[in-house]
Amino acid sequence: MSAPVHFLSWQLLAAVLLNCFVQCVLIGAYAARLAGALSGRVATAISLFNLFVTVSRMASLFYTPILGSLSDHAALAQGVLRISAVATFEWQLRSIVFAGTLGAAIGTALLPTFLMLFLRGIGAFERTRSVPKALLRLFLPRTGVAIARSIKRPSIGSLRRLSLHNVPKDLLFFNIVVTGVYAIGVIAAAYASVLDPSAARTALLSSGLINGIAMISYTLVVDPGSAIITDEAARGERPMDDVRSLVAYLSLTTIAGMLLSQFALIPAATVIATGARLITGH
Repeated sequence: MSAPVHFLSWQLLAAVLLNCFVQCVLIGAYAARLAGALSGRVATAISLFNLFVTVSRMASLFYTPILGSLSDHAALAQGVLRISAVATFEWQLRSIVFAGTLGAAIGTALLPTFLMLFLRGIGAFERTRSVPKALLRLFLPRTGVAIARSIKRPSIGSLRRLSLHNVPKDLLFFNIVVTGVYAIGVIAAAYASVLDPSAARTALLSSGLINGIAMISYTLVVDPGSAIITDEAARGERPMDDVRSLVAYLSLTTIAGMLLSQFALIPAATVIATGARLITGH
């Protein structure tokens, strides 16, 4: 008989910490748009934005094999232990998603600090003309001290300037949907692989398709809409507070999407498992 699956393990802790970090960095990347509008270096800011996003995506690749390890432990359980193992695995996955939500909340609270980092990064890049050299400057002791002294918290005055009036509501709604799908793409596929072990590999490999659709949707709708507002503010055609509101509400709707994704975990896993069975012919 297989051994029981324990909820807490080093694999779960690693996945929780990695997902928290990934989502925090992704939220911080939103500040690049405001930094570009404030500095007038929109193209440079977007380049740094893409760098942040790439780093976060690379970090997410590390916790994907960890998910596979957790799913293997649950899938190997047999007999009366299987029901308990599947239930434990579900709560492990929910913990990972919640950690990502917590990371997004931390990133939202640190948006003023991320803004300062992007502004400093833009200045360092213009001086060095090299992204690697600009990044290496972050490891200098004096740079670390300057960053620590510049850490800011959101002020009441800045929060009062936030307004939904000039932020497209459809863009925010779509950000909730896309974030919710992306937050559980890999998670739901991993759970589906445990629900139906006979199509486990098909279910797991479908996660790339799900996340790819979510990222394409973001690139087609959310990203261009955000870019237009940023460019108009940089040209002086709309107030800079519109970009501040955009960044803040994109962050908040990201948190909302991740919270709502908890409700979609079981339905999404069921759909993926059904599709995997249809593909494999089982």
